[in-house]
Amino acid sequence: MTYQTEPLSAGGGGRRGGRSARKAARSLAALEAHSSAPAYITRQIPVLNICSEEGLALIENNAETVLRETGIDFKDDPEILTLWKNAGADVDGERVRIPDGLARSLIEKAPAEFVQHARNPKRNIVIGGQHSVFAPVYGPPFVHDLDEGRRYGRIQDFQNFVKLAYMAPSIHHSGGTVCEPVDIPVNKRHLDMIYSHIKYSDKPFMGSVTAPERAADTLSMAKILFGKSFVEENTVVTSLININSPMAFDSMMLGALKAYSSANQAVIVTPFIMSGAMAPVSVMGTLTQALAEAMAGLALTQLIRPGAPVIFGLFSAALSMQSGAPTFGMPESSLVMSAGAQLARRLRVPFRSSGSLCGSKLPDAQAAYESANSMAPVLMSGVNFVLHGAGWLEGGLASSYEKFVMDCDQLGMLQTLYKGYDLSQNGQAMDAIREVGPGGHYLGCAHTQANFETAFYRSNVADSNSFEQWSAEGSLDQAQRANSLWKKWLNDYEAPPLDVTKDGELLEFIANKKASMEDSWT
Repeated sequence: MTYQTEPLSAGGGGRRGGRSARKAARSLAALEAHSSAPAYITRQIPVLNICSEEGLALIENNAETVLRETGIDFKDDPEILTLWKNAGADVDGERVRIPDGLARSLIEKAPAEFVQHARNPKRNIVIGGQHSVFAPVYGPPFVHDLDEGRRYGRIQDFQNFVKLAYMAPSIHHSGGTVCEPVDIPVNKRHLDMIYSHIKYSDKPFMGSVTAPERAADTLSMAKILFGKSFVEENTVVTSLININSPMAFDSMMLGALKAYSSANQAVIVTPFIMSGAMAPVSVMGTLTQALAEAMAGLALTQLIRPGAPVIFGLFSAALSMQSGAPTFGMPESSLVMSAGAQLARRLRVPFRSSGSLCGSKLPDAQAAYESANSMAPVLMSGVNFVLHGAGWLEGGLASSYEKFVMDCDQLGMLQTLYKGYDLSQNGQAMDAIREVGPGGHYLGCAHTQANFETAFYRSNVADSNSFEQWSAEGSLDQAQRANSLWKKWLNDYEAPPLDVTKDGELLEFIANKKASMEDSWT
């Protein structure tokens, strides 16, 4: 990974071009960095396993007990119930009780890692193993920026966030519902959202899950883009399947799960948990329930199609016992997330968590602290797919333009840590130490001149200048600097080329689908 730093002036002295020229050069370098950024991250540092073997065994045994004694509800889907019954589970109405070992034996058929293909093969990602993929915020109905404040999301906002994710070197995935475009009818907006991901980015994207037929539309559009035979043989879509915790799958999620898994497309099976409301208040209790829920969903994908790619997801936040509001960046949630990653590795499936979470209503200090605390277990625990990596605000109710670029900057720092240590001859820098010797300085030595552009991470939004220089440039805080940066990114954005014939087929498909149904706003 290569990041731009502020260049030293030629010959080691002077200020050729001045401050404005250097600032413009850095901005241009940052905008061009997305084209050469790695498609995904391969971590070079070890994971931190916080939970003991004893603790993990307790969680696993308790989860098997939950599956056997309490069971999981699968709502309004007789086909799913039949699959479970034929596999040896105890089916009582919509309640499925899974005997010890059955879910785990089914999960063994899933791949430990897989490739999600992008329309630009250079953007293909590997999910699982030592690899990490970062995706934007998902699901907010509102958007926020310093100019207009908080408002309902529009399709223009959706397109803007897709463009920003495309421009950001630290974002590897275009994501899914980066905001909800409420200016388009509910039953038709998924078409515009999927098209936006295809049109304005060449990174991998997520599919629609809000109805089985919308999942089918996603698959149809993917087949137009990639070709029918390619989609049948390769994974081109990853989609989010949330469990209706505690211990229930609703028909909407089941329908989408069936559509994608049967087509060999990836799903992220995710218990969506607010501890204290949707799971026990204790960390071990939350982990027990989450594992039972996830194992049931992971196993189901293999009943539908053995070998289908699947990701163990976990979204966990704590409910305030004082106000009833969700809290983010809390230590208990970090413990849940870290152990969840360990449990996923024991199942030999990729793990998904959430990233830059906060409850703040503004991109302020609270947002920064909570997001940093939320991302810490991600860094430590070896998470493979990070959703909500950038842009999350107000407990997930708003996608923030300013926070998006601020989060991307922090992701760049974290991903630098993933690289670990450079043990090469250049990294050892013995030639520099010999050249400078006692009492010298390294500013002008050959090693510094050869490495200064890539030696250190260079933040796009932080200000490390003197007070006087900061004052001269307008005394801007970080959110204000981020406001200028996302506008520049959008102003300088250039769409990746898209085959004209495929684009026309996609637009025709969308037009025909929209014409086939009346607008629905519910």
